[in-house]
Amino acid sequence: MEKEVLTYEKVMDMGLPNIIVYAAPVMIGLVLLEWGISFYQNRKFYDEKDTLAATVVGLVNVALGAALKVFTFGLAIYCYNLVPWKIPHTWWAYVLCLIWIDFWRYWAHRIGHESRFWWATHITHHSSKHYNLSVSFRLGWTQYIKVIFFVPVMLTGFDPAVFFICHQIEVLYQFWIHTEYIKKLPKPIEYLFTTPSHHRVHHATNPKYIDKNYGSTFIIWDRMFGTFQPEEERPDYGITTKVERPYNPVYLVFHEWVAIFKDMAKAKNFKEAMLIMFAYPGKYKPTGKKVPTVDKVGSG
Repeated sequence: MEKEVLTYEKVMDMGLPNIIVYAAPVMIGLVLLEWGISFYQNRKFYDEKDTLAATVVGLVNVALGAALKVFTFGLAIYCYNLVPWKIPHTWWAYVLCLIWIDFWRYWAHRIGHESRFWWATHITHHSSKHYNLSVSFRLGWTQYIKVIFFVPVMLTGFDPAVFFICHQIEVLYQFWIHTEYIKKLPKPIEYLFTTPSHHRVHHATNPKYIDKNYGSTFIIWDRMFGTFQPEEERPDYGITTKVERPYNPVYLVFHEWVAIFKDMAKAKNFKEAMLIMFAYPGKYKPTGKKVPTVDKVGSG
């Protein structure tokens, strides 16, 4: 019996909802609400120019995501057709896929902090000195190359529709945890799920908070792999080096890439250039010597 091959057209015929597009007006509305409340209470959680820059970065990201949808879906369909095993399209497939994606998101996020190349795709998200719902919009335009981290999920045999929907859910979950208004939640929730308290730690530059709490939906991975840190003293947000043009969206997205290539151009040899590109951010400079300064954030 000839094996049925899943095609892009067949998946598109399913009429899969683009959840993020539908959610965008609600997210923007909640940002405006939080902004208004913080202004009324004089909490200074927002900066007008900072929020505008984040919104521009986010809108471009939505457009890029839509443009790259064909490639991402094509890769997912190719992987699905490649493997001989299949996971039935049932309700529990969504649960398993969500957990499996979250596991790989933990490692993609962690590597995004521990390798300068991948950090360049992620630094935009950490560049604000504020912490509010609009920060969730600040996602670097080069982040889409991280799709390679999710190939193992695609090769598991989940229907591409399941992968597509679960991945969107994972992305949307990140929105509500970027707030200072929600303090600590009941202990069972704090133990298992990533909460605003956990993610505030991740965005902090306090020495004890740097490179902690990478979990997207589940904080359990951080507990398992030794990167968990509870929120104690108040976090200081941002990155540990000065952002020269904090309100320029293009600068926010590309300044670390420019810095990497400038450093690589001054490298003594190919090995040093590769260390500058792929080693821990700030560990290697063009002198070829290790330096103590670290161009990093508090996890985020």
